[in-house]
Amino acid sequence: MIATIAGEVNPLYSVACVGVDEAWVSGKDKTIRRVDIHGSVRDTVTCQVSPNDITITSQGELVYSDGPNRTVNIVRHGRTETLITIPKGWSPMGLCCTRSGDILVSMSTSGFTSRYKIVRYDKHIMKQEIERDDHGQPIYKGGRNILWVVENNNGDICASDNNAKAVVVVDKSGRVRFRYDGTPARKKTFNPEHLVINSISQIIVTDNNNACLHILDQNGQFLRCVENCGLDEPCGLSVDSEGRLWVGLLNTGKVKVIQYMK
Repeated sequence: MIATIAGEVNPLYSVACVGVDEAWVSGKDKTIRRVDIHGSVRDTVTCQVSPNDITITSQGELVYSDGPNRTVNIVRHGRTETLITIPKGWSPMGLCCTRSGDILVSMSTSGFTSRYKIVRYDKHIMKQEIERDDHGQPIYKGGRNILWVVENNNGDICASDNNAKAVVVVDKSGRVRFRYDGTPARKKTFNPEHLVINSISQIIVTDNNNACLHILDQNGQFLRCVENCGLDEPCGLSVDSEGRLWVGLLNTGKVKVIQYMK
């Protein structure tokens, strides 16, 4: 463990690294904060509502999802602009800015038995929808939790489906490649939250219930856990430009910076 950053927001939901020693963090309140590794707040962005998720473009611009207003917004030069307006009846949730410049948005309909899908956007133009498999069955399980999403280096789309207690990975065309249910490592029920991809295409996912991180290869093979770092209810997760993990803890608001690769 490299550093522990004191909580500025509680509960904390999302972390998005900017370069080496800084990250944006967001939670239940309406303020997104940019903190450095020493715990100093370097910048803030005030939203109309608490954001569902945050991410960073390849140019280092902050993007966040606004559920009630059905928008995905970007912050440029201190001003907030609407990038995407989600179709009526849907709400934006998890976000990922891809290497190609596309934005992946997970979204859901309202209600306890809500539908989930992941949509790829090129700017504000929808390019792809991923909702059902080749048999017409839902890929993601409906419920009340956010579907976090990230793109792997090979083009796979990886989602942590907390409702199904699984990580679900589909290929570029949207066909399911594999599901991971935490079996090799979990002691309690697998409770996946945020997930990230590292430089060698490994999938790293926070497990809120088992106080650890699961590391998988790009084909879903379990490799190892990161634990014993005081990861009490890990939720937010990001990787900085040096390959270190920034792990946000849900109910303390702390962020742990962990060096796990040599």
